[in-house]
Amino acid sequence: MDLNLSKPIVFFDLESTGSNAIKDRIVEISMLKVHTDGKEEIMTQRINPQIPVSEEAEKIHGLSNEMLKKEPTFAEVSNQILSFIGSSDLAGYNLMKFDIPMLVEEFLRNDIDFDVKNRRIVDVQNIFHKMEQRTLKAAYKFYCGKNLDNAHSAEADTVATYEILKSMLDKYQQTDFEDKDGTVSQPVVNDMDSLDRFSKYHRNADLMGQIVYNENDKEVFNFGKYKGKLVEDVFRNEPQYYDWMMKADFPNSTKKLITAIKLRGFNKDSVNIG
Repeated sequence: MDLNLSKPIVFFDLESTGSNAIKDRIVEISMLKVHTDGKEEIMTQRINPQIPVSEEAEKIHGLSNEMLKKEPTFAEVSNQILSFIGSSDLAGYNLMKFDIPMLVEEFLRNDIDFDVKNRRIVDVQNIFHKMEQRTLKAAYKFYCGKNLDNAHSAEADTVATYEILKSMLDKYQQTDFEDKDGTVSQPVVNDMDSLDRFSKYHRNADLMGQIVYNENDKEVFNFGKYKGKLVEDVFRNEPQYYDWMMKADFPNSTKKLITAIKLRGFNKDSVNIG
């Protein structure tokens, strides 16, 4: 179905140096402008971020600082981007949480007040999540074809979850899944080790997922200014960060873990000195 437009709309997506919409920088922007008569224009521009691209981000989009060093900076293309967008409405996927805040920050760094108040904003992800709800009740209806009576009763929810998993095993038997690296597998199988691995977004080192394991099985922070950094290295270089965490409102299980990591690093340093 063609869009019913009273003014142009620009669909856009950003690739960046990292996942912090405020502190990170854009490395690529692609915009698709749809006019009221159905005409489409597309503009894609790589950008020199002038700060390092994180290893995690580079693995996702494949753009390194070496590849970007000869590209223009955002300051050099900001007016071109602004002109392309014009007064258009905006659309994208996960637009409100990431892409718009990051784009606005980039414009403000260059003294351009990019106003979104008078633009209609269509976030396709939010439509998806609202129409295809990810609640237990919705999952029970989707996988088991039944209405969940007594929702939020602990027993009803527990039994429903068990039935959903059994239905998932039937539905996704021999179904391909492609991960973010392009690897294809059939992970939903009747094997608890496989389900354990597939049902995690991160390999948590602590219970709350504040600290996770990286691909080298080393503990890294999963929050804050040191996200993605080795916990042991941060504690060695900035011991006050450990002190702050111990005094802050973190779970005792997390504090137990970081203490073990700190002691491990201390013992390692003592051996090296000795």
